[in-house]
Amino acid sequence: MGPHPAVAAIRLAVRRVLHDVITDFAEPTERTTHAGRAPHPELAEAGTGGRRATLPERPNTPLVLVACSGGADSMALASALAFEARKLAVRAGGITVDHGLQDDSGARAAEVADRLTAMDLDPVEAVAVRVGHDGGPEAAARDARYAALDAAAERHGAAAVLLGHTRDDQAETVLLGLARGSGIRSLSGMAAASGPAGRYRRPFLQLDRQTARKACLVQSLPVWDDPHNIDPAYTRSRLRHEGLPALEKALGKGVVEALARTAQLSRDDADALDTWAAEADRDVRDDAGRLECAKLYALPSAVRRRVLRRAAIEAGSPAGSLFARHIEQVDRLITGWRGQQAINLPGRVEALRQGGRLVIRQS
Repeated sequence: MGPHPAVAAIRLAVRRVLHDVITDFAEPTERTTHAGRAPHPELAEAGTGGRRATLPERPNTPLVLVACSGGADSMALASALAFEARKLAVRAGGITVDHGLQDDSGARAAEVADRLTAMDLDPVEAVAVRVGHDGGPEAAARDARYAALDAAAERHGAAAVLLGHTRDDQAETVLLGLARGSGIRSLSGMAAASGPAGRYRRPFLQLDRQTARKACLVQSLPVWDDPHNIDPAYTRSRLRHEGLPALEKALGKGVVEALARTAQLSRDDADALDTWAAEADRDVRDDAGRLECAKLYALPSAVRRRVLRRAAIEAGSPAGSLFARHIEQVDRLITGWRGQQAINLPGRVEALRQGGRLVIRQS
C-alpha cells in the first residue's frame, strides 16, 4: 500500500524540484547524452533501496536546504525533502529563523532544529535575526528572514533553498498586489524559482495549504501554528481569515485556484513584456547611449514604462522604492511634454528632458 495521497503529493512536488536542482548543478559533460540532451533522472534509478547508484560518484553533490518555521507547510516540506533526498544524489539540510518577535522564540527555534535533525537533515541551523522597522512589521520580518537564508546558503554552499509557500499563499499575494494597484508584475505573485541563480524554489505552489497540513497529520509530524498568522493586526492575516472567505462566500469555491492561475498567466505576460522592453531599450538610444524621446513615444506604453523603470534603476534609484507613480511622472516627460521641470526619483535620481533626449541621472 502506498503513502497517503497528501504525502504522495508533497513528495512528488519536491522530487520534481530536486530533479531540476540536480540537472542545474551537474557539469555539462555529465548531463549531456550522445544526443545532446540531459538524461531524465528517473532513468538512472537503481534497483537497490531506490538509490540512483548509476549516477556518477561525485564528492560534491548539491546541498538543498529547507527553510522551516515549524508550521505545517514547512514541516511537510522538510519531511518530503528528507524522504526524497535519500533516493537522489542530493544532500539535505535545514534552516530555521528566529525572528525574536515572541516570547520563547529562541527555544522554539531550537526545538524546530531538533526536529529537522531527527529527520537526518544535515547541516541544520537555528539562526537568530534582528527585525527592523522599514516597510512595516511584515516586510521587515521578511527582509530579515531572506537575509538570513541568503547568508546560510552562501555559508554552506547550498544549491537551493526550498520554501513552503502554497497555492493559498499565492492567492493572497495576488490579492495584495491587486490592492496596491502596482501592475501586472505584482499580480504574477511568487515565482516557482527566484533569487540569485534561482536559489529559492517553491515546490508547493500548485498544492493547497490543507494538503500540507494533512500530510503532517498522517505522518504524526508536530506543527507549530504561529499566532501572527491569526493576528488581525497583520494585513495578510486579515486577508486570509476575512478577505478570502468573504470572496468565496460571494463568488463560490474556486477563488484560490483562479487567483493562482491568474498569477501564472500574469507572470507569462510580464516576462514577455520585460523581454520586449530589454530589446527595445537598445533601439531607443542614440549613438551616445542617450534615450531618444521620439522613439520612446512610439513604443506601447507598457513597454515604454518598463524601459523607463530600467533606466531609473540603472541610474541608482532603488527598485523597492520606485513605484508606479514615479514612472508615470517620468512617462509624462515623453507623452505630455509641456516644458516640465526635472522629476525627482528615489535614490537622489532625477529625470529631465533636454533637446529631444530623456536624461536620467544622479542629482
